[in-house]
Amino acid sequence: MTPDSLRAALRGVPDPGWLDAALRRVAADPATITAAFAAAGRRCGRGELADLPGWSADEAARALLLTALTADHAGYAEALYRHGDAAEKRAVLKALPLLPIGAAGVPLLHDALRTNDTRLVAAALGPYSRQLDPAAWRQAVLKCVFTGVPLAVVHDLDGRADAGLAAMLAGLAAEREAAGRAMPADALDLLDRLSARSGPISGGSGRPPSQEA
Repeated sequence: MTPDSLRAALRGVPDPGWLDAALRRVAADPATITAAFAAAGRRCGRGELADLPGWSADEAARALLLTALTADHAGYAEALYRHGDAAEKRAVLKALPLLPIGAAGVPLLHDALRTNDTRLVAAALGPYSRQLDPAAWRQAVLKCVFTGVPLAVVHDLDGRADAGLAAMLAGLAAEREAAGRAMPADALDLLDRLSARSGPISGGSGRPPSQEA
């Protein structure tokens, strides 16, 4: 994902002239981003972008506005997130990997992952989630399992999944089996992949016997 790909996907928005002008204003006067951020949904629409799966027009426009800043990306991202509604928070989270902020946005991920808003949780686990330390990342994946967020949204899931995550998932699967509750299929599939990669998971594969092929 790049600013150029966001611009390309936004070519058909209802008011492209407004977006171009807003980007110029933000580059010249960063303080104008607050009003532009709030207006993006009304001026650019909120529909899903056909050329950018998983992104809505307002999210892409708001991400572009953040990339137009010439300084203090982390400070503006935090302020817009803290004072924004759910849609604005999601846009900030999705924009983080495009900004030159290093790990400064990690507190925003932690905040999103503490909520029960599954769309915020999903947005927090995009490419910027590489900044999460292993323990926090494992807990975030487990949060997806608990809240029903598809594991497909987790950036680099198979690359980062390790024995620690496998043990946590296996333990949860055993608890759910004992309680007669189902484990999400994508979590069981991940356990299978991890078992195939590194051998049986301590405590079993985590797949209840009735679900084995």
